[in-house]
Amino acid sequence: MDKTLYTITIFSENTVGLLSQVTSVFTRRQLNIETLSVSPSALQGIHKFTITVFCDEETIKKVVLQIDKRVDVLKSYFNTNDELVFQEIALYKLSTAEFLKIESVEGLIRKYNARILDINENSVVLEKTGHYQETQDLFEELGKTIGVLQFIRSGRVAITKSKIERLSDMLTELDKKHNQPINN
Repeated sequence: MDKTLYTITIFSENTVGLLSQVTSVFTRRQLNIETLSVSPSALQGIHKFTITVFCDEETIKKVVLQIDKRVDVLKSYFNTNDELVFQEIALYKLSTAEFLKIESVEGLIRKYNARILDINENSVVLEKTGHYQETQDLFEELGKTIGVLQFIRSGRVAITKSKIERLSDMLTELDKKHNQPINN
């Protein structure tokens, strides 16, 4: 079967234990979560989980349906990369002495569109925002040339290319149904 990287977006209230319930869906299907991030959404009181996973389309549909059945989940969706705008952030801690040995620090910073977040006598911390391969390329170049003391990459953060948050459409529909007069 052909495996694709899917991004699952889950909207919920901030409920204790929900993350465990969600990850158990992946565990039961023996799917490895590639990235995971959770944060408040644009809607007051609603949190947004963003999870990436490699699988086939049939499996992703089943996973999203199972997640939707959770009591505390308002709605979940899945998307492919072409339907999203997404980024990751990576931090690289380097030895200051080794960093200063780079032939062209400015060239490196420009080439990767990185930023220096902190510099002191012992270390330099660089930040790179981009897609996975972009942050990985900088990691590999730094690893080969001067070595990386510490490295961390965030999970994917993503928004759809549609005009508004998909949950807004669903909540508007629910509100319309809820406020319709009851015909006897």
